[in-house]
Amino acid sequence: MTQNRLSIADPIRTNDIMRKYKLRAKKSLGQNFLTNEKVLDDIVDASGLKPDEIAIEIGPGIGALTEKLAQVSEKVFAFEIDDSLIPVLADTLQYYDNIEVINQDILKVDLDEFVKDNDLQGKTIKVVANLPYYITTPIMLNLINSDYPFQSLVLMMQKEVAERITANPGHREYGSLSIAVQTQMKARIDRIVGSKSFIPRPKVDSAVAVLERLPKEQVDIEDPVFFNKLIRSSFMQKRKSLMNNLLNWQGRTDENREKIKKDFEKCGIAENARGEQVSIAQFKQLAIEMNKN
Repeated sequence: MTQNRLSIADPIRTNDIMRKYKLRAKKSLGQNFLTNEKVLDDIVDASGLKPDEIAIEIGPGIGALTEKLAQVSEKVFAFEIDDSLIPVLADTLQYYDNIEVINQDILKVDLDEFVKDNDLQGKTIKVVANLPYYITTPIMLNLINSDYPFQSLVLMMQKEVAERITANPGHREYGSLSIAVQTQMKARIDRIVGSKSFIPRPKVDSAVAVLERLPKEQVDIEDPVFFNKLIRSSFMQKRKSLMNNLLNWQGRTDENREKIKKDFEKCGIAENARGEQVSIAQFKQLAIEMNKN
């Protein structure tokens, strides 16, 4: 069915599609069209999609990744916010009967309800997407914290963001975003993608990040609301020590300093430590100790 036609990702076909529809990538929506088939194949491989599994894509653009996902999965649901791309996708993806393009903002979709409405309960659903740089973090956190527990996310994003979500304690990129992701997901960078792989070329390199949900027993946060407040406060001013950041949050009194100092001792945290030197396990224990007060 598709052998005699260039794939959408082929630069020749991508340019033909853009000329046909007089398309220009919209900076306001962070549009960069991926034209490297090897990268697309690597993204699909990283997802591990099987013929009986469902793919959710965000921001299909002109359909380059969508096409690849449709070739290996049972069905693809592609969420596209740009109205002008809907007729383009209807054209480029016309040869596939297992793709549904949805003209909606993914941040406004109740994903748990979406799964129920489409009778997808019991199906393995994986999110695979080339995310717009400007809104990567909100979309990623929305997916991770969704009422529907997606087992894996394979996301193309700005290299810098991928380095932040995969950073370990002691690394300069380790911070509140690293912890927000790693408390629920095992995160790794699958590959780096140079700017030459896109039309138009972005100013920075990208990375394919793979996020796999941790077993429930490893997501053992006693009070998530308090924990999140602690993490935000701990990295409010990265150049300051953890003690100073927490005193700014709790109040700068001698009594609070002594309480926090004792909590640090129980958690094995040095009094002059910075937030980026503290492990997730230590932050979890610190949250329990501080919450007692």
